[in-house]
Amino acid sequence: MTTSLVPPSAGGPSADAPPALGRASALMAPAMDAATERLDPSLHDAVRHHLAGGGKHVRAGLVLLASSAVGGTHEDSVLGAVAVELVHNYSLLHDDIIDGDRERRHRPTVWARYGVGVAIVVGDALAALAMQLLLDDPTPRRVRAAQVLADANQNMIGGQSADMAFEGRAAVGVEECLAMERGKTGALLSAACAMGGALGGGTEQQVGLLAAYGDNLGIAFQAVDDLLGIWGEPARTGKPVGADLMARKKTLPVSVAMAAGGEGAAELEAILGRELSDADVARATALIEASGARDEVAALADDHLQAALAALDEAELLAAPKEELMAVARYVTARDR
Repeated sequence: MTTSLVPPSAGGPSADAPPALGRASALMAPAMDAATERLDPSLHDAVRHHLAGGGKHVRAGLVLLASSAVGGTHEDSVLGAVAVELVHNYSLLHDDIIDGDRERRHRPTVWARYGVGVAIVVGDALAALAMQLLLDDPTPRRVRAAQVLADANQNMIGGQSADMAFEGRAAVGVEECLAMERGKTGALLSAACAMGGALGGGTEQQVGLLAAYGDNLGIAFQAVDDLLGIWGEPARTGKPVGADLMARKKTLPVSVAMAAGGEGAAELEAILGRELSDADVARATALIEASGARDEVAALADDHLQAALAALDEAELLAAPKEELMAVARYVTARDR
């Protein structure tokens, strides 16, 4: 008897999440388990360790809901949901190495427990498996979904590369920061929605509008995440106050504050050019807030959320899954996660 690579104890959406995400987790679990069993047995322990950390499964939920919204079934889209989650998890494995993060969801990361080499190979294996799932039976819809996912992966890599390049720069423009975040975060959310639409048999217009919904949702989500990276409560975020500043990340609030110019921007640039003390983090936070960046980024998040919802209105979707897509958007852009 084989041991499931997706333990029953693996986390999922929290109790306050939209019911659609819980349903997505339940629908996806058997298919995810069957898929990961195909990996080389030498990788199973590390895969099991990583997946046991759970997750919200937002991207899987978006695939399934987008498919339903254009009249598709879960059978049409469940492998797409698994493929998106595999790509998301491979990116997390590699991000943890790049960022030097030793913990994820209060558990050791794969590289910290098994070594960098293992984490790289596991990530590579998950990315390859995602494409295998979609192309095992290369129907036109699945080929289209695979193309969307491959394009998103390239955009994610580009976004990660830009983020790394920003580390060596004193300042990053707002548009540059948005472009980076559109790649790192928006690309896969947009792809999940477009894949669901394609797998469910949606029209080109519907698929395009679902992609626009996901793209705007990605920017809104990342803007909120950037706010929480500076002002979030540790009990909610799992990170220390000002964690992004301590890491000297060029997030949207920092970019907006820098763009405001003046003495405050000059002082902020000087602070972020050195190793930060707790006093530096507090001072940088005050400078960013004084520039108006906190309110501006919150407004930007709201604007993109409204644009995402408007795309759903234009797409002529079935009412029930459309309402659930709206609920997911409001959930992932809430200010307390």
